[in-house]
Amino acid sequence: MSNNDIIVSLDIGTSKVRAIIGEVSNGAINIIGVGSADSEGIRKGAIVDIDQTVQSIRNAIEHAERMVGIQISDVYVGIQGNHIALQTNRGVVAVSNEDREIGEEDIERVVQAARVVALPPEREIINLVPKQYLVDGLEGISDPRGMIGVRLEVEATIVTGTKTAIHNLMRCVEKAGLRISGVILLSLASGVMSLTKDEKMIGTVLTDIGAGSCTIAIYDQGGLAATSTLPIGGEYVTNDIAYGLRTQSDQAEKIKLKYGCANVTDAAEDVKFKVTRMGSNAEKEFSQLDLASIIEPRMQEIFHLIRQEVRKLGYGDKVNGYVLTGGTVSMPGTLALAQSELESSVRIALPDYIGVRDPAFSSGVGMIQYVSKYMGPRGTGTVKKQTTRTKAAPATTSKPGMMERIKNMFNEFI
Repeated sequence: MSNNDIIVSLDIGTSKVRAIIGEVSNGAINIIGVGSADSEGIRKGAIVDIDQTVQSIRNAIEHAERMVGIQISDVYVGIQGNHIALQTNRGVVAVSNEDREIGEEDIERVVQAARVVALPPEREIINLVPKQYLVDGLEGISDPRGMIGVRLEVEATIVTGTKTAIHNLMRCVEKAGLRISGVILLSLASGVMSLTKDEKMIGTVLTDIGAGSCTIAIYDQGGLAATSTLPIGGEYVTNDIAYGLRTQSDQAEKIKLKYGCANVTDAAEDVKFKVTRMGSNAEKEFSQLDLASIIEPRMQEIFHLIRQEVRKLGYGDKVNGYVLTGGTVSMPGTLALAQSELESSVRIALPDYIGVRDPAFSSGVGMIQYVSKYMGPRGTGTVKKQTTRTKAAPATTSKPGMMERIKNMFNEFI
């Protein structure tokens, strides 16, 4: 394997940290390694303990390395949260070639021009996504290379985040001994994996329901139009089970994964399980129906809040469907309940690769597809067979070079 055909994604979630190794060969992606570890130090999608998060990242990376037998040196990192904001900007340049043919250099210059935008001091650009190009006023161009023109414009969506959240995330990855090839908004990555071209055009809500948060991304007219994060997810379901059955949270999580059902009508009364009650060694028997009666109201609330948030974002009547992803939606009965609560067409998206056919892996696999599709081989994260991971250098020496790479990585976007 050469360095250029390996991409490693790192998805740092509230319940799990997942590292996925993808091999790109002739444009086709194969998932060759997956590592996951329990996530410590993350609450509701935000980092609250650096050292615990670093250890979780190391555990996930080592798990993936053992599966494939190679060492990971560079990763692409996913980011999300309620600090993310979108804004539209335009860039304009004159075509530089004498024959007026638009080349790579012109596209890079116009993308850089679009990045020039006034931002508050506490925010910085994460991603820039071209929506369309214009050549001498002609709109709707997706790739202007090779066209003849005098004036090249780009209309782009700029994704920004708070410096505190971005730098804390990068700090954790660097302290785990890894280099960051790029930071990618998970809603963009999931959109590549989960949505079809038509779904992006007609108005679709992509909803990632994780353990600690629920990320809503609205796609319209072919691109990401709005995004929002709700501080509610599968953890709330687990807490309800722990309270309702009077048991420990870790046992409630295991019960949810093994017997959980989001819809009472789909639950079976003859499926029984025993639970050790809190404060005693006595066990009590419950049925799947009892469990579903605890889970369903919370899941109904989550879908109600999602629908309410879509209305707040101004897309209540413009949405033609919902696509669900994230670990929480893999629970049986979720699809039927979502269709009932959202009163719209709903489907669950999951990666079509062996070993990762689970909605929980959508973001990680989406990052690999995103990098392969938009960043090209020059920007890929690399894996080397013979590397020794070194301890992270002090922030004073590593940060400037790292930040420069992050800021310039989207030169290679086109």
